[in-house]
Amino acid sequence: MQRQTNNQILVPTDFSEVANNALNHAVTVAKAFKNSITLLSIVEENFLSGLFSGNQGELVKEAIENRLEKLATEIRNTYNVEIHTRIESGRVYKVISDIANAENFDSIIMGSHGASGFEQVIGSNASRTIQYAKVPVVVVKNQPIREGYKKIIMPIDLSIESRQKVEWGVHVGKMFDSEVHIVYTGSSDEFTSNRIRATIKHVEHDLTAANVRFVTSEIEDKMLENFATEVLSYAENVKADLVLVMTHTEKGLTERVIGTLTQQLVNRSENIPVMCIYPTETGFTYDY
Repeated sequence: MQRQTNNQILVPTDFSEVANNALNHAVTVAKAFKNSITLLSIVEENFLSGLFSGNQGELVKEAIENRLEKLATEIRNTYNVEIHTRIESGRVYKVISDIANAENFDSIIMGSHGASGFEQVIGSNASRTIQYAKVPVVVVKNQPIREGYKKIIMPIDLSIESRQKVEWGVHVGKMFDSEVHIVYTGSSDEFTSNRIRATIKHVEHDLTAANVRFVTSEIEDKMLENFATEVLSYAENVKADLVLVMTHTEKGLTERVIGTLTQQLVNRSENIPVMCIYPTETGFTYDY
């Protein structure tokens, strides 16, 4: 999806319905950005050692490989997308993030909330993958891909906003001819309010310069958890296709916002995909 990568999207699968939904999202993105897809199945080592031993474990892996290849063949034949298969073992979130980081993948698109049993493997690891992956992660829920990401919600908050989020909004928005919805919370404090207004003006300027359509909406000033709820409510009301957030604060990039706005959005969104961007340290912030 982005530049200076190996131009591949990593798609973990446990063959559940939501994982297949994520694969459909990946196909749409791959066709738009001319990416290839690597379809990854991960077998938890504890899962194999706890239930099987010796040849039985190998038979399980072989069955998974066959299922992977069958799914990949269907995608190739139906959508004419280049797709590779891969099977690994280990801790799911660690395998996903290690592969994406070490091999410079373009992005990760994965489902969350698997069905049951083994199919829950992918869903339960989405949040941890976001924490460790240094590439964009799109967490897909129940909402099928429509005609791409036509409506993108971009929450603006002084503690997490960065030029890179806007750059990604432009990057994705231009490809899908999206309408970007800038949403923010105001403040009763005059100094903070002025900073927020300055930030919004700069975001609007950048989107205008890139010829990306946008709508700006203020959400009532509330506590963080409620802000996440209001963002999702807004997204549902406008029938959004994607919510775009950062995975770090701009101030002190070692401080995770996992557990705050990003985590709340990923956990609470039942339908709308959430794209989580790992920012690089640039020293830049819209902080005036």
